[in-house]
Amino acid sequence: MRKERFLASERLESLPPYLFVEIDKAKRQAREEGKDVIDLGIGDPDQPTPDFIVEALKKAAQDGANHHYALDAGLSNLREQIAKWYLSRFNVKLDPNSEIYPLIGSKDGLAHLSLGLINPGDSVLVPDPAYPVYRSGAIFAGAKVIPMPLLEENNFLPSLESFPKAKLSFINYPNNPTAAVADKSFYEELIRAANKNNIAIASDLAYSEIYYEDKRPLSFLEFEGAKDFAVEFHSLSKTYNMTGWRIGWVCGNRQIISLLARVKTNVDSGIFQAIQLAGVTALQDLTDFPQKMRSLYQERRDVFVSGINRIGWKLTSPKATFYVWAKVPTKEGSVEFAKRLLKEASIVCTPGVGFGKYGEGYVRFALTVPKGRLEEAIERIKRII
Repeated sequence: MRKERFLASERLESLPPYLFVEIDKAKRQAREEGKDVIDLGIGDPDQPTPDFIVEALKKAAQDGANHHYALDAGLSNLREQIAKWYLSRFNVKLDPNSEIYPLIGSKDGLAHLSLGLINPGDSVLVPDPAYPVYRSGAIFAGAKVIPMPLLEENNFLPSLESFPKAKLSFINYPNNPTAAVADKSFYEELIRAANKNNIAIASDLAYSEIYYEDKRPLSFLEFEGAKDFAVEFHSLSKTYNMTGWRIGWVCGNRQIISLLARVKTNVDSGIFQAIQLAGVTALQDLTDFPQKMRSLYQERRDVFVSGINRIGWKLTSPKATFYVWAKVPTKEGSVEFAKRLLKEASIVCTPGVGFGKYGEGYVRFALTVPKGRLEEAIERIKRII
């Protein structure tokens, strides 16, 4: 056997295989075998970006002034529009020049944050289950990762009574993968715990505009004192179906933002300026597009949850996000059940253990296919459970 000349770094080897890459491989193989696959795996909206945003990009891309390196801090117009949007949506005042920093998607900033704050051996609190990037970014920085279990009996909120000491903690509500939401009392308790232990907080708010029954999710920055130690990550990916565009931002504590900005200036050259201008157009939107998307996802949620419940697999209806977090209805592990669902029903879902140890026993479904395909998925599931 030929010996490999180049070996992966220890930090790279310490990462689990990236969950969604593995799912995509299995999905492609099933399709190559001629199977009619219903993909409820990766949370990528199936609807296109609104035309008015696409037209803004076209116009900006035709202007040669936008064909050069972008400024690291982004266009001042973009930062000002983010500040206006945050004030309108959350009643949070942000300084566009020091409390907002545009990112190549929020994932980009979440992954790089630990490099700006963490020394090797420092502790980072990561929810479990959670979006995998929190953990991988901490590992790349050489951190000691401490999982915070998100348990159903605690409404998938971490226990703050025993909040361990650490340098940084990630939180994410509305939550991926569990679809849980956080209330006022949780955030108030989080402020007390973070102050007591002097922990920086990174709040991932990517799903704030995907909610139901008019129960609008809160921003952590709404609470007095939060900006003293917290930053919040946001994105246009889910609100305006712009996942592939890669535009987001971090806002909040200016010192933390400056440290992340120093990392970013060393690894990239900012967001393509034409995309920034399209982002300005999105943030100025006065249409009812976000509400239309919420109505669409709510209809899908109701079809899927009620249909699955009718066949005996009891699911809880999510209050936000376009995910359904479901207990495995058999004695199988989450990976085994997900594999069987793909093999026997040609349905892709995400095994919960891929989001962390405490995700075992669950699978996640993404409501990112039309209603008719969800109804077909229900019929297929009915035949195998």
